[in-house]
Amino acid sequence: MSDHAPNLAPPSSPVVQSATEPDTVLPQRSQAWFYVLAVLLGAITGFAEVALSDLLVTAFCVLAFCMLLGFLRPRRPWRWVVVIGICVPVARLFAAKVVHIYTERAQIYEAFLAFMPGIAGAYSGHFLRRFWGNVMAGLNKTRT
Repeated sequence: MSDHAPNLAPPSSPVVQSATEPDTVLPQRSQAWFYVLAVLLGAITGFAEVALSDLLVTAFCVLAFCMLLGFLRPRRPWRWVVVIGICVPVARLFAAKVVHIYTERAQIYEAFLAFMPGIAGAYSGHFLRRFWGNVMAGLNKTRT
């Protein structure tokens, strides 16, 4: 059984591919750069959490970075939430255990709240990319 939905459009009608279809994504080899970028952005977010101890700044960084990656790679946006979101509690644990920065237990638990704005950001970027693809397809269709 195929993983993709069948094409229900009649053969004579033009089919506009969205930005999230498998044919428009890059090969797996080039996807690695986006994961490296996600880990780098997650490390920046984790550093901001440890250095500033401000959950609002951390939430904004997670939101913005997940939205950016959700826009750049809209397929499976949950992966950006996982990669960036897990960096915040890991950075908090690293600061407590390795660097010996005083960290309360509640700060480690609240670092897991970074997943919530990450979900909103990644899926906002995903839907913004789909919207942008549909608008551009509509503009190209009206010009011809």
